[in-house]
Amino acid sequence: MNKNKALIIVDVQEAFEDEKWGVRNNPQAEENIRKILNVWREKEWKVIHIQHTSDNPDSLFHPGNKGFAIKVSVQPEDGEKVITKKVNSSFIGTDLEETLRRNDISTVVITGLTTPHCVSTTTRMSGNLGFDNYLVSDATAAFGITDHDNIYHDAETIHHVSLATLHDEFATIVSTGQLLDKIR
Repeated sequence: MNKNKALIIVDVQEAFEDEKWGVRNNPQAEENIRKILNVWREKEWKVIHIQHTSDNPDSLFHPGNKGFAIKVSVQPEDGEKVITKKVNSSFIGTDLEETLRRNDISTVVITGLTTPHCVSTTTRMSGNLGFDNYLVSDATAAFGITDHDNIYHDAETIHHVSLATLHDEFATIVSTGQLLDKIR
């Protein structure tokens, strides 16, 4: 893993506590993100928080609603960049790519919510832009989804299939333990 690395924490926001999302897998995701974040801070490496926003006042992600807030467990500290986005990719309509390039960062470690949506889209785009990606499997989570044929797929299945579609093509999939062993 290259020494010029950044930790990207995608959409770890209060909105995902709402019951509308249904059943979620990986309840320890935020705790694992916090463990990684603590090591990153100790080493004084680049941390970038991504925060989803919506212009719709009824959205959980609208800045006027409590769901917009980043969860306390991974709350940004002074000097850590916070980027707001309006779409699934953390790169579209933001300065994320510019920030990474300006800081000579070639390796990114991606964590956050949710695996099949903003985490996956950000990981795919990061890989397409040429960054060396590590996606932390137990530092992200998914909710169950009903598909186009009205068939429900549970959160664990969605999570694992999402990771499988990214592994070895867009990112190296690692656990929190594997990542921490690699960087210590």
